[in-house]
Amino acid sequence: MSHTEQRLTELEVRLTFIDDAVQALVAADAEQSVRIAKLERLIRDLRSELETVRLGQGPDPHSEPPPPHY
Repeated sequence: MSHTEQRLTELEVRLTFIDDAVQALVAADAEQSVRIAKLERLIRDLRSELETVRLGQGPDPHSEPPPPHY
């Protein structure tokens, strides 16, 4: 095998490893995107549920004016 052929083979092997790594990163990115979307929905649902609970407890204490001694 000539030096050029050897270098070409080495580059092809490296390219294969790089391609595998890129594919793994793409798959991980897709999985993370799905997980993030699920977490965003969960947070939105929890905020809505918390708002419902707060409204069920009466007026929001943060909306009341401060006491006169402030």
